[in-house]
Amino acid sequence: MAWICGFGAALPSRLVSNAEISALIGKTPEWIQSVSGIQHRRWVASGETLLELAVRAAEDCLSKTAVSASEIGLILVASASAPRRFPGPAAVVAAQLGLQEIPAIDLPIASAGALFGMALANELAPRFGPTLVVASEVLSPFVVAEPIEAGVAMLFGDGAGACLIHPTSGLFKICQVQLASDGSFAEDLRLEFQGPIQMNGRAVILQASRKIPRAIQQVLDRQAIPASQVDRFLLHQANQNLLDRVADVLTLPREKFFSNIAHYGNTSSASVLIAAAESFQQQPPPSGAYVCFAAFGAGFHWGAMLCQAG
Repeated sequence: MAWICGFGAALPSRLVSNAEISALIGKTPEWIQSVSGIQHRRWVASGETLLELAVRAAEDCLSKTAVSASEIGLILVASASAPRRFPGPAAVVAAQLGLQEIPAIDLPIASAGALFGMALANELAPRFGPTLVVASEVLSPFVVAEPIEAGVAMLFGDGAGACLIHPTSGLFKICQVQLASDGSFAEDLRLEFQGPIQMNGRAVILQASRKIPRAIQQVLDRQAIPASQVDRFLLHQANQNLLDRVADVLTLPREKFFSNIAHYGNTSSASVLIAAAESFQQQPPPSGAYVCFAAFGAGFHWGAMLCQAG
């Protein structure tokens, strides 16, 4: 198993309050917060791009590790909101970081993209060397696309996160990984080439609240530790109510589940990396502590990763 060396994040400059969203969807700011936990989110301002956010997050990550850009052997970039069909953002991000002639792979996976990227990096880092995983999303244009749906427009924000995975050393050893997909639910959460995000909210919350705890339990069982032994859980920041449901299913204190959705909204594939960067900056886990990542997104794709602090 490989190691996670560190995390980074980048957020746009524009702060969008619930009051601004309420004017679009005809709901009160209080209603938005009650059903999502979100108080405000970040949207790109004029001139800010998905690629810029991705590069900033990657540079932030590299600045916090002992690995230089010249040592990177592979880059994986997750995004469900890339601005064109091809080429995807991975090659351009690599070029802007000065990474010459290394493989650059796109992962067009919403919400769970960073987790899938981390899992792939765990397998590929021993072959290619230090692997940079970046997730960047600019979803605000789709939020305001007609017809505007209240349950979608209130949720999404823009942002980027990154992590560096090393084959032999780092801050967290990757212990267990569980990934899964089920295409029979593909129509329940989707973004076509034209139009807004389309979401069957009832199906998404029902499936996520079942599948995330199951994936978490699977990695815990393989490591033969109880959920209570995990220092903290870092989940895709989809909705505060979903985070609370997962905690309740696992019969754990909700405080164990880090949450920053109130400030950033749902940043899709970037959210778990942004959460990790913020959480570990605020409070690094003690040596030997377990940390569990989990995500669920369109596809449906979902999974969990259990790590232990070195």
